[in-house]
Amino acid sequence: MKRGVVLRTAWRIARAYWFSEEKGSAWRLLLAVIALNLGLVYITVQINIWHAFFYQVIQDYNYTGFIDAVVQFAVLAGIFIIVRGVQVYVRMLLHINWRRWLTDRYLSEWLKRKTYYRLQLMVGNAADNPDQRISEDIELFVGLTLRLSLDMLQDIVTVSSFVVILWNLSGVIYFTISGVVIPVYGYLVWAAFLYAGMGTYWTVKVGRPLVRLEYDQQRYEADFRYSLVRVRDNAESIALYAGEDQEKGNCFRHFYKIVGNYKQIISVRKNLMWLTTGYSQVAIIFSILVASPRYFYNQIHLGQMFQIIDAYHHVQVGFSFIIDSFTRIAQWRAVVNRLNNFILFMETVRVDNSSYQRSLDRQEKRVLTVHQVSVFRPVGTHLVRDITLNIKQGERILVVGPSGCGKSTLLRALAGIWPYTSGQVKLPSSAKVLFVPQRTYMPIDELREALIYPGLSRKVGDDELIELLKACRLSHLIDKLSESSDWGQALSLGEQQRIAFVRTLLSKPDWLFLDEATSALDESTEQLVYRLLLKHLDNTAIVSVGHRNTLVNYHETRLRLDNQGGWRLESIF
Repeated sequence: MKRGVVLRTAWRIARAYWFSEEKGSAWRLLLAVIALNLGLVYITVQINIWHAFFYQVIQDYNYTGFIDAVVQFAVLAGIFIIVRGVQVYVRMLLHINWRRWLTDRYLSEWLKRKTYYRLQLMVGNAADNPDQRISEDIELFVGLTLRLSLDMLQDIVTVSSFVVILWNLSGVIYFTISGVVIPVYGYLVWAAFLYAGMGTYWTVKVGRPLVRLEYDQQRYEADFRYSLVRVRDNAESIALYAGEDQEKGNCFRHFYKIVGNYKQIISVRKNLMWLTTGYSQVAIIFSILVASPRYFYNQIHLGQMFQIIDAYHHVQVGFSFIIDSFTRIAQWRAVVNRLNNFILFMETVRVDNSSYQRSLDRQEKRVLTVHQVSVFRPVGTHLVRDITLNIKQGERILVVGPSGCGKSTLLRALAGIWPYTSGQVKLPSSAKVLFVPQRTYMPIDELREALIYPGLSRKVGDDELIELLKACRLSHLIDKLSESSDWGQALSLGEQQRIAFVRTLLSKPDWLFLDEATSALDESTEQLVYRLLLKHLDNTAIVSVGHRNTLVNYHETRLRLDNQGGWRLESIF
C-alpha cells in the first residue's frame, strides 16, 4: 500500500472516533495533550537558554551566579516533571477512551448481521484471526497513531523553536570560491538539514522490507496462537484419537513460519540498528565540529558553545523523526493494512447479492411461510430447489434424507445465516423463533446464566430452573447453579443437549427448529425431552432434523430431501 493510500486509510479508520458522539471529550483530551506538549517544548527551550548562562558562570568562576543557576534549573526541572506526569496521564486516558470506542465499533460490526459467521463461509482465511484484529491490532493502532502523531507534532514545534536559536548562534560563515566570497547564513541549520536528510534516506532504504515483514509476523503469531487454542478446545477428541504428534506437527508448522519471518526481521533490524546507532553517535561529535569554528575564533563563549550543542541535539532529534521511529512506522502501516482489510471483508460479506428475503409479515397470520426457497452449495449447485411450505403453529415436521443432502443447511437458510440462498421466508410480526444446533453453545459463566443464554425477556427464579433440570435428568447440576466453569468442556455432549432443551422450555418459542438436537441422547431420554416439548409447548411448531426412526413418533409430517435438490412432503400417520 502506497504512503498516500496508507495515510488516507488510517484517517478513515481514525476519523470515525473524532467525529463520533464522544468527539467533545476526545478533542478536549487531545488539545490538552497538545498544550502540555507545547509546554514541555517551552521548558526545554528555557533549559537550553539556561545552558548558556550556567557554563558561562562556571567559566567566569561566578559562585553566586552558579547558585542562582542551580536554583533556576531546579525550578525548571520541577515544572518539567509535573507537566510530563500530567501529559502522560492525559495521553493514556485519551488512548484507552479511543481504544474502547474503536473496539466497540469493530466488535459491533463483526457481530452485526451474522458477519462473524459469514466471514468463515465466504472468504475463508482472507480475514484471518478476527480476535487478534479486535484485541491487538486496535490497541497497536491507537497507541502507535497517538505516539507517532504527537511525537511528530512535538518534533516540529521543537525544531521550529531551536532552529531560531541555532540560526541566531550561527552567525555568518564565508566561503571563497574562485576569488568570489560567498556568505552562508545559519550554516548550523543547513548542516543539521543535510545530516538528517542523509540519515533519513538510508534508513528508509534499509528498513523498507520491515513493513511487509511486520504484517506477516502478526498474522503468523495469530495463526500459531489459534492452533494452540484449537488443541485446548478439542482436547478430548485429540486425546481419543491419540493425535498428539499430528497436533504438535500442526502447531510447529505455524511456529516455523514465525521463526523464518522473525529471522528476516532480525536481519533487517540489525542493519537498521547499525545505521541508527552510528547516526546518533556521529551526531554527538558532528554538532561539536560544526560549532567549534565560531568558538575558536572567539565569536561565541563557552556557554554559547554548550547551548549550540544542546540546541543542535534537539534539532537533530526533530529532523530524525523517521530515523528514530522507522520500526514503529513499519508496524503502524502493517496494523493499518490489517484493520482496513478486516473492515473491507466485513463489508463484502454483508453485501446481499441473492434474491433471498426473510421478513416479518405485518398481518397477524399464525403461519411461517416458506416460498420458493432454493439452497445452494458455495460452488453454486443446488441442495434444495424451490421449496414451498406453510408451517402453522402446533405442526410437527421431521426433515429426513441421505447424509449431505442439505437438511441442516436448509435450517441455516431459514434462520437467515446461510448466504447462498434465494426465495422468501415470512414470519408473523410477533413470531418467536428458536433454532437449536446439534452442539449447543455453552458460555463460560455461571451455570444459571448458561441455562438462560442468550437471555430471556422475563425473570426466571432458581425454583423454575431446578424443576426443569430435574425434568431433563440433570439433577446432579442443581448444586452448581452459582458455579462458573467452561461448561462446554465440563459437560458431556448429551448433558449439553439436555441443557438446550431446558433453554427451549424456558424460552417457549412459537416455532422451534431442532438440528439433530438429540443425537447424543439415548432413546429413553430422547423420548423424555420430546414429551416435555409436546406437553409444555403444545402450540409450538416443531421442525426436527434427524436420522433416527424413533423421531417419527413425535411428528406428523415428513419432509424428505433426495440429495438432487428435490423434496416432497408426506404424512406420517
